[in-house]
Amino acid sequence: MASVFSAIIAGQLPGRFVWEDDEFVAFLTIAPVTQGHTLVVPRKEIDQWQDVDANTFARLTGVAQTIGQAVRKAWDAPRAGLLIAGLEVPHLHLHVFPAYSMGDFDISGADPNPSPESLDEAQAKIKQALRDLGHGRNVPD
Repeated sequence: MASVFSAIIAGQLPGRFVWEDDEFVAFLTIAPVTQGHTLVVPRKEIDQWQDVDANTFARLTGVAQTIGQAVRKAWDAPRAGLLIAGLEVPHLHLHVFPAYSMGDFDISGADPNPSPESLDEAQAKIKQALRDLGHGRNVPD
């Protein structure tokens, strides 16, 4: 059965994408822990992170690292957080977000209703940071 992320990737549901390549996408979550909270997702439907082959996982975390560099730059954050939770959606995804304290790593404290303007602003900032870092080819229009 297709996940909600598969529907977002296929364009059947809206998503604020900041990265696209042949294997992976990154889009903003609708429940951010901090502004700029992004999900890095393989296009292929994989449920458990420990079930993905090591080479694919390495490439996935490479994209997450790039997104982490962009969110740190865009928000001048001291750290970029990285989490694998996987309980919310049965489709492998990495949470990447600007981190200012250990409290930012608590997904249960996510904002369940961010404003569309806040999400649009975050998308624009990440896309610009990715371009500035030399990754414009993977930034969708």
